Amino acid sequence: MLTLTVNGQAKQVDVDKDTPLLWVIREHLQMTGTKFGCGAGLCGACTVHLDGVAVRSCQTAAADAVGKKVTTIEGLAPAGQPHPLQVAWAAEQVPQCGYCQSGQIMQAASLLSKNNDPTKAEIVAHMDGNLCRCMTYGRIQRAIVRAAADMRAKSGS
Repeated sequence: MLTLTVNGQAKQVDVDKDTPLLWVIREHLQMTGTKFGCGAGLCGACTVHLDGVAVRSCQTAAADAVGKKVTTIEGLAPAGQPHPLQVAWAAEQVPQCGYCQSGQIMQAASLLSKNNDPTKAEIVAHMDGNLCRCMTYGRIQRAIVRAAADMRAKSGS
């Protein structure tokens, strides 16, 4: 039995310590926003935050999350309002098939938590490795810039 803190709530799961966090989230906790893509940590569809750091949940053992805060796309905006990235994603019409979107948003959120005014080069570098089959990279970049501006405006910085 492992106890994980997922989206601010303690969850007990009866899994082997080496079970990928992705499967704990999807199969045991029934949170299906985090997607399975490649299973090798290469595509980013499974990105979640572990203590605020973007990680590939398909390559993170459940035991590695014990004692840390796991945040999934479902917990990104706990106040019931969409996260500024989610608002910007819709405004920039980013999603096409939508499969990669939760991983893309989680990766972008980790960037904006550290840098509220990233350059295009910083965005490209940070998002490298999160793949989109629909090739909406330009829209993703615009959404990140929009969300960053909205976040700065709300914080007054």
